[in-house]
Parts: sequence; structure tokens; C-alpha cells
Amino acid sequence: MTFKKHNRGLVACMALGMLLAITASNAFATAVITIVNNNAAGVGFNDPAPRAPVGGNPGVTLGAQRLFIFQYGANIWGNILTSSVPILVRSQFAAQTCTATSAVLGSTGALTIHRDFAGAPFTGTWYQQSLANKLFGSDLSAANPDMTSTFNSNIDLGCFGPGLLWYYGTDGLEGTNIELLPVIMHELGHGLGFASTTNGSTGVLNGGFPGAYDHFLMDNVSGLHWDVMTNAQRAANAISINHLVWDGARGKAEAAAFLGPRPQLKINSPGVIAGSYDVQTATFGAALTLGGFTGNIVQVDDGVAPNEDACEPIINGAAVFSNIALIDRGTCTFVLKALAAQAAGATGMIVVNNVPTGLPGMGGTDPSITIPCIGISQADGNAIKAQLGGGVNCTMLLDPAKKAGADNTGHPFMYAPSPFASGSSVSHWDISASPNALMEPAINNDLHDTVDITHGLFVDIGWFPETVPVTLDEFAALGQADGVLVRWHFSDLTDVGSITLERAVDVNGPFAPQQTELGQEGAVTTALDTSAEPGVTYYYHLRITDRRGQGSVVGTTYGQRLSESMRVSLMSPNPNPVVNGVTALRYRIGQAGHVKLTITDVSGRQVRLLQDEAVRAGEHLMQWDGKNSQGSAVAAGVYFVRLQSTMGAKTQRVTVVR
Repeated sequence: MTFKKHNRGLVACMALGMLLAITASNAFATAVITIVNNNAAGVGFNDPAPRAPVGGNPGVTLGAQRLFIFQYGANIWGNILTSSVPILVRSQFAAQTCTATSAVLGSTGALTIHRDFAGAPFTGTWYQQSLANKLFGSDLSAANPDMTSTFNSNIDLGCFGPGLLWYYGTDGLEGTNIELLPVIMHELGHGLGFASTTNGSTGVLNGGFPGAYDHFLMDNVSGLHWDVMTNAQRAANAISINHLVWDGARGKAEAAAFLGPRPQLKINSPGVIAGSYDVQTATFGAALTLGGFTGNIVQVDDGVAPNEDACEPIINGAAVFSNIALIDRGTCTFVLKALAAQAAGATGMIVVNNVPTGLPGMGGTDPSITIPCIGISQADGNAIKAQLGGGVNCTMLLDPAKKAGADNTGHPFMYAPSPFASGSSVSHWDISASPNALMEPAINNDLHDTVDITHGLFVDIGWFPETVPVTLDEFAALGQADGVLVRWHFSDLTDVGSITLERAVDVNGPFAPQQTELGQEGAVTTALDTSAEPGVTYYYHLRITDRRGQGSVVGTTYGQRLSESMRVSLMSPNPNPVVNGVTALRYRIGQAGHVKLTITDVSGRQVRLLQDEAVRAGEHLMQWDGKNSQGSAVAAGVYFVRLQSTMGAKTQRVTVVR
């Protein structure tokens, strides 16, 4: 099921509809969101069709349930945002595009945009109306609501088919239906500022000025931001898959804490193509693991041209059996390909894209599929096919050293498919994010009632300006056997009155102050959280109060206390001493992670790098042949085997005899 999102154009003014106040406020709210009901009597929010209360929604008519869930979503945003100016959302239910396979669930756009007002963080920069009003402290366009939203009433008519209707509950138990709450929160997010004011297709700035959002859009190849690019550069970056990223400091920090390990295809052999490759995981089949699924790759043959798409029964089943099936995209669905591979006895499936750019979508549903399924690019698939004659061995896994939905420097990806997708490109997180994020272009069943990393982006564009003029140079958490060690360092503490370390078990909170054992390592402050339980991921941030009594939150990091099974061990080399031969180096790592295994001499100089990669949990065996990095035999003497990992470091001594 596809969630298509279309932003409406920005206009100077639009007529108001009937006003029905749905106020997002309670004793703790910091922003007031009011719904302007734009539906006529008897339809949409005013639909009198009787309904039984459902999932925490007490409404007894269809219209009442729609209003209640809208208020519920507005309450969530209202409790997060800060603004002294009421936020007006003109809303309606109306017929929108809907077919058996895809639909426009909702659309939202700001009514006006503003620049160069008092309080604007950037000059010559557009801000959506609600954010501009918050920063200015007064309504800059009182004649207009802040945004307009439309939701698809055809969903309730069963346009997707039986059992695929709007679910109006607050409990997240939508079953096969479509939960409206995350769609409301998604749409409100766009109206509040999660959108570029620039034409992403042409790269043309609105009126010659960038938006606040554009200041943080970056091409991770050139390092240029959208506010300084040419039109052509912006247009090219908008269709550069995995190269349009978010460069805001808080957005990056919260993405680092939220995103999980990146799915990868690791080619183990032959050496000419060995390495890690990006993949798209399927919405069906076995989930990838840190340990991974290892096997030999075999291309399928279904006997009917094109023979490699597995859209007919596979005829080389004996070769595919107990191996990973390599299948070309096209002709039939991904699910049918997986069923054919599984029926032939394959232990996994790799789908090769049939277009030069991007990865296969890998969508579909079938609970009977139990093998892991991934998609790879056309270029990577061709490289594998060229080596199949000599055998190709691979591992399909999650790499904890890389983030799913971010580049290798931690910048979260923005959605930049090729060709450009109007209404979706640029103004969403990329679909590679895992866990799924609220502001992706597609609705996912695991979304419910949190704003996840959107909070960090909103900090960057100005919704939560930092009130403490300090720079956090370092903030990290390291799991140890005796707890989680949190480290931080500020460049200047002149204006800082107090610092409180707060902890939560979810990136969205709630956070609470944490008692720790404080220490100092030069200019770095350390805090050992001894109450952390092994195996539980804890999130930390710092709450700072300046000397004027103003407060803010900075930094986000996370860590796990190590259990006995998570530790690392390095056994003594065997044999030792080594007499003109090879010694075995055996180590054990308690959880999957990145390791570096080196040989150094007595001065600490690296002699040989044996391993530098992500590995699965468990025992591993490497060998050293007594040679250096240039392939020459080392001189007789004492050397050190050093194992470095995310769980710690170990060293063993080995003696070479000539």
C-alpha cells in the first residue's frame, strides 16, 4: 500500500470555512492548535453516520470520531511545540485518488510563508506561517489559517477493498485497517515546517529566496547546502539517491540514536568483488540479523525468457537448493519471486534491479515466506553475475557500524528518487530509514503516536532554539561491565549554571535525572551509570540551565551495559612461539560489532592489519603467516596481537623464531 503525499501550493490567502474549535491544550501544553472545520453539514467532520466507540475514541458518529482523533493528534504536537501564537489548521475530509494498490491518504501545505521578520534566525529566508509566527511572537497573517489539510474520505468507502478502512482509535490496534493518527501527525508535520519552499524539480527558489529547511539540505558529495547551490545543482541533488542528506546538528544526533543497523550484502568471495553493498530489505520474509545469513549465490533459470526473473517454476532447482537465489526484477511481483525461490529450496533471495538507478522496492505481503529477501542495484547485480562461474559466497546481514537511513558520516538521507516524485521528493526522510520514521513518504504499520527524529529536524529549523550559548564538543556513551560510561565536554562553560544528565529507555522520552558516579578526565566530564541493566539500550541527554535561569536540552547519545556474554576475549596464539609457519588467532565477541585485529611490534608500530570489519557474535578464527603488510617475512622477535572492538580491547603476545 502506497502513501502518496502532495503539498499544496503556497498562496497569499484563502477563504475560511466554518470554525469548529478543536484545541490541543491541557495543563501542560505549550502550543494551541485549533482545527478549522472546512466540511459542509452532513459530510466529513460533520458526517452523522452512527459508529460504536473504538480504541479509546468515544465518538458515536463518524464525524465525531474524525474530530476526536484529529484533536488527539493535535494534542501530541501541541505538547511538543512552544508558541505563544495559536496555530490554525483548516481541515476537511474529501474524495481523493484511491485505487486497489495505492492512494493519496492526505495532503497538507502552509497557507503563507514569511521572511526577514524580527526574530528570524536566518535573513533572506522563508519560514512557514506557524513557525514564523512563533519566532515573531505574533500572527503575521491573521486573515489566514496556518495550513490546510485534506484527508481521503474514499478510504471509508472501501476503495482498497474489504477490511482496509480508516481506523479512528488511539490504541494503535488497527489490524488490517489504516490507522489515521500517524497520518494526521505526518500531515501536521509538513504544515509546521517539514517541507522545502523550493521547487525540487527545477531547483528554483521561491521568489529567489531559500527556506529554513533548505539551509540544512546538503549534497554529501559536494558538501554544498541548498541555500547556496545553483538551480541546476538543486534539481540534480533532488534525484540523487543516497546523496541528499540532512545536515542539521540536532537532526543528525537524534538520527544516530534512533536509526538501527544498516542492511548490507557482504560478498565474502571472490576477492575481486569482496566487500559490503547497500540493499533494500523486503516487507516480507525473515528479518536480517546481526549474525546474518551466509550462503553461495546461484542464478535461477525458469526456462521461459527472460529466464532469470523466476516468474515461472524454476527448472534449475537442484542448483538453487540450499543456496541463495539470484533473481532479476520484472514481469511478476516480488512475492511471487520469493515463493518460487523458496519452493526450489533456496535459503534466501537477492533481486537485481532492472533499471540503472536505485534499489528494487521489495514490497508485498505473504506470511508463508520465511527466507530472507533483499534487493540490490543493477550494477552490483551485474558484478555478481560476472563472477558466478567461479562461485560467489555472501552474507546478508545488519551492519551495526552503519545506520539504516543515513550515510557513512551519520547524515540522515532525505527522499531523492529518480525520477523526481512530485509531492514526495525532498520533503520526506528516505524510505531506507529503519525503524520506520513518521515523515517517510509511505505509511507503515509500526508507526503510531511519536514524532521520532522529526523533533531533531524541528530543533534545527527553529522550533526549539537553543537558549544556552554553549558548544557541546563531545557527548558519547560507552557500555562497560560496571555500567554505561557517559562522557561530555563543552568548549566554553562561562554561561552554564548547572548540568543535569537525564536518561530514558526511548529516544522520545520521557527523560528523568539520573544519579551517577561523576569523574573527570582532563577537560572531559564522565558519569558512570551503574543502575543501567545489561542488554537494555538507554538514551541520554544533558539538561542545561544558564546563569539567567533559562534552560535547554543538548546532545543525544545511547549505550548498553555489557553483560558477561557481551564481552570480548582473545585467546593465546597457537602455536606460540611461531617457527617459520602460521599461528592461529582465535577470539570471541559477545555481540555483533566492528572489530580491528592487528599485529604490532614492541614499539607499537602496526606491522599487519588482519581484519577491519563488522563481524557476527561468537567465535572467530584468523591466521597470521608471520608476514608484514608488504608480504615480507617479519624479523624474529616479540610481537603483539591487538583486538579492538566496540565491546573493548584485548592484547596477546606472540614470539616469532627464525
